[in-house]
Amino acid sequence: SSSRILCIAYEVLQGLQYMNKHGMVHRALSPCNILLDRKGHVKLAKFGLYHMTAQGVDVDFPIGYPSYLAPEVIAQGIGKPSDHTQCEKPLPSGPKSDLWSLGVILFELCMGRKLFQSLEIAERLKFILMLGCVDDIVTVLAEEHGCLDIIKDLSENAIALLKKCLVFQPSKRQVFKELLHDSLFSEVSSLYPPFHKPAGLFSSSPRCANLTLPEDISQLCKDEDNDYLAERSIEEVYYLWCLAGGDLEKELVNKEIIRSKPPVCTLPNFLLEDGESFGQGRDRSSLLDDTTVTLSLCQLRNRLKDVGGEAFYPLLEDDQPALPHSNSSNELSAAATLPLIIRERDTEYQLNRIVLFDRLLKAYPYKKNQIWKEARVDIPPLLRGITWAALLGVEGAIEAKYDAIDKDTPIPTDRQIEVDIPRCHQYDELLSSPEGHAKFRRVLKAWVVSHPNLVYWQGLDSLCAPFLYLNFNNEALAYACMSAFIPKYLYNFFLKDNSHVIQEYLTVFSQMIAFHDPELSNHLNEIGFIPDLYAIPWFLTMFTHVFPLHKIFHLWDTLLLGNSSFPFCIGVAILQQLRDRLLANGFNECILLFSDLPEIDIERCVRESINLFRWTPKSATYRQYAQPPRPAPESNGARGSMSCFSADYQEAPRSDLSRDSIKLDDLKAEVSPRISAEDLIDLCELTGPSHSKTPVKKTKPSKPKLLVVDIRNSEDFNRGHISGSINVAFASAFTAEGDLIQCPATATLQSFKGRVVVIVGNAVKNTAAFAAHLVKNKYPRVCILDGGINKIKPTGLLTVPSPQI
Repeated sequence: SSSRILCIAYEVLQGLQYMNKHGMVHRALSPCNILLDRKGHVKLAKFGLYHMTAQGVDVDFPIGYPSYLAPEVIAQGIGKPSDHTQCEKPLPSGPKSDLWSLGVILFELCMGRKLFQSLEIAERLKFILMLGCVDDIVTVLAEEHGCLDIIKDLSENAIALLKKCLVFQPSKRQVFKELLHDSLFSEVSSLYPPFHKPAGLFSSSPRCANLTLPEDISQLCKDEDNDYLAERSIEEVYYLWCLAGGDLEKELVNKEIIRSKPPVCTLPNFLLEDGESFGQGRDRSSLLDDTTVTLSLCQLRNRLKDVGGEAFYPLLEDDQPALPHSNSSNELSAAATLPLIIRERDTEYQLNRIVLFDRLLKAYPYKKNQIWKEARVDIPPLLRGITWAALLGVEGAIEAKYDAIDKDTPIPTDRQIEVDIPRCHQYDELLSSPEGHAKFRRVLKAWVVSHPNLVYWQGLDSLCAPFLYLNFNNEALAYACMSAFIPKYLYNFFLKDNSHVIQEYLTVFSQMIAFHDPELSNHLNEIGFIPDLYAIPWFLTMFTHVFPLHKIFHLWDTLLLGNSSFPFCIGVAILQQLRDRLLANGFNECILLFSDLPEIDIERCVRESINLFRWTPKSATYRQYAQPPRPAPESNGARGSMSCFSADYQEAPRSDLSRDSIKLDDLKAEVSPRISAEDLIDLCELTGPSHSKTPVKKTKPSKPKLLVVDIRNSEDFNRGHISGSINVAFASAFTAEGDLIQCPATATLQSFKGRVVVIVGNAVKNTAAFAAHLVKNKYPRVCILDGGINKIKPTGLLTVPSPQI
């Protein structure tokens, strides 16, 4: 009926207008590419081919179907650019050529028959071009196909619509927007409310603005066929389909769409001097085959048959266990204990994680803490990009911000970016593609332009790669993540003169090696193998320069949960994996070892770095060039309650007991890190009258966590000392060779080997020297109290031993 035809036309026009708004033209519109869903609504299909082939330039076949091609497309021809001239390259089609194709389709619907069926292709094209000489194209087409009587019965609106679509001159054809607002659609348009793009996760408008709930909430849950899988997005279903054993290439081979040809059969029979070849049939793989292949979900449904409906609707507000239980004999809880690499390939486990993360992310930033908690278990690979963005605290209208940056005007850095991109993670098909290079260029340039106080250093491209790979179709998000990541982990690393920042970073790293592995530290210092020789590319690119992407993903999943000092622990964990080889080798062998880094077990590296992080007092990695604390309004309640695991030392409010900054040369002279008086008080669990800072109540461990070694002389020690500390006077502690002199106090010190040892004294020089001696004697976890005993005196926490009577 005419009204049905108007509805179909209106829906197709809406679809074409939406595509046009996103810079795409269909060009292959035909009845077989207009699909109808169960409710009879239109879905446009196969609209990507023209866009993907660079407007048809990259392929040898014309895009579109002869009967439906617009006259201007035919007139232009499909001349391939020849050697002499570039002007034969066809101009890209505009959206108006889709309007002509729609007119032909609607004409066929009205008449109930196909056009041009009796004509050869060449004749069809000629006939369409001939229509330029006639006044009334609709009538001429009806005459040619013997359906003038049908046309007379059509409604005025239908005739008017056909005439508006089938206008020979593209310049006189209307644009979609005009046509959609035309009075001929007045009855139909009221049936279609205006389309609102669903609010994205990162947008300025409230995401629930257009949310409508039914009067009776229970109506939401009434589902006739309970096909929960059909409600998930197509990306999720395809991802799970692949996990359950689906293989797209195999399906296409089975349907004979991919046919392999033995290489010998592709050789030409005859070759001219100028390289022109003859006697070879056209290779089918370079021709268009628009067969649609339906992928069966049987295997996936079979795999998920035991998953109950409640798994698709996890409760977020209840204090439920970290993992929802599946009906299949608690398989899920069992899966949680398996290695990460197996969990990531387990269909059922991934379904549960994806649904849970999807719901948590939709409630971001309200559910930030819970996202953080779940990310500690693992992050589902499908949602890794957006989860990282949430962990980095990306918020607001990122799209508008990114679009506002000028990424086209040439700048001096362009040349360096052009040189670096073709060398960055080019084993990956996505990043090495021309589209990948173009995106790389834009994101890097946007970062350089929007950070005028920083400069482009080599390595920035490696840093961009994980974000671009995970958000390949969302450059704005890749840019926003990179802009949030750099200030947190690499604050001021990209200054024009960054030597003071990097020198301080490497010095703290050296102290960390000495703190966690004194034997290795002693050996590396003896042979002169300092971190400057190997660790700069590690930290400048946060390990992306030394590891392939799949390892970076697992490493950064944990890195993003830690604070800015977590990379030190990763660095130490890498050294500890190579420990035996480093200890056995001299300088040259170590240089060779690091020039081509051996295989590192990333799972083990992550486990060990978490353990090292837990053993490291917060203030031990204090850096004066780290990111300064952010202004107060941003750190609202939700932020403060994040977790002690990820808060940075410099984010905490400063007090008299905090660590003071010292000159870089003084820092370099000390082997062991300093810790603040606050940390000491926390770790000793001291409580006293004027101690205002209330540490979190911990369950008392059976053994104390640390030992305080007071190196003042015994008189000073007896005047007042930290409760539980031992006294080893600096003057009489070591032999000339640097060994510890045995006495009851040093016996206690030996029994504490392996736990944190804090050296406390009056003179900074003595405490640093005492700590250095202990490190030489292979004592791990040695640190110095910053400010010495004088820092503790005002707190009233010193105890005086009762006099011996």
